[in-house]
Amino acid sequence: MHFNPYGGAAAELAATLVNAETGANLLDVLKASDYRPLGSLDARQERDVRDWIERLRQVFHQPTVELLNELLAESSTTHYISTHDGRAPHLHYAREDAPTDVRVKAYTAAGMAALFCEDAGRIGACDRDGCDTVFVDTSRNGRRRFCAAKCANRVAVANHRSRQPA
Repeated sequence: MHFNPYGGAAAELAATLVNAETGANLLDVLKASDYRPLGSLDARQERDVRDWIERLRQVFHQPTVELLNELLAESSTTHYISTHDGRAPHLHYAREDAPTDVRVKAYTAAGMAALFCEDAGRIGACDRDGCDTVFVDTSRNGRRRFCAAKCANRVAVANHRSRQPA
């Protein structure tokens, strides 16, 4: 499925942040996702981003208009058109020179909102009990229930075994 840049890359970044290890270096996670952090994160900024990640987690588990509107309201900054890196003019939801935490919040909130408006069913969390992995469903039919084939297979095997006579 084709998504606009905010509904695609930004929502994927949100999923990557939510799925990152608890103590992971956030700047490394951002860089590995082709997101360019501006400078470093001080202790307050890192705490804010980690709190933000928990709020994004809620959206993946139960996306609602109310939750997304709260994120959008909290992350609202000046919108503007950018032409960085020789790219065609495109919309940004935070200034390029804004601190990394502000930019990450604005980017992921806009991405999740755009994805929700395009197809809320594409925001998901793994259905396997005990798995907390979240995802953006880019499958053709949009019916993804598990984070990976491994989790789907575990559920299928467990279901099969539960139907077998003792």
